[in-house]
Amino acid sequence: MKPFVAERVLEALKFAPLEACTVREVKGYGRQKSYLDQYGDSEYSLAFLPKVEIQVWVDDARADEVVERIVSVARTGRMGDGKIFVLPAVAIP
Repeated sequence: MKPFVAERVLEALKFAPLEACTVREVKGYGRQKSYLDQYGDSEYSLAFLPKVEIQVWVDDARADEVVERIVSVARTGRMGDGKIFVLPAVAIP
């Protein structure tokens, strides 16, 4: 997600039922126009934009609640809002 949105998301998650949370500053690109100039035999340029990756570990029963909380503060309706992936995780004792 965009860095300025990450602060809002982290604030919204402050009292969420999280098992763990990791935040990373990353760079990447998506479908933003003009960042993939040309493709094929011609040269192309990639402009990596600053983003923030937030990973949270949540009990299955609370996952929907946490996703809704994230979406409510992160969604702007514009390109570049980010993605939410929900994957199973297994704790190793």
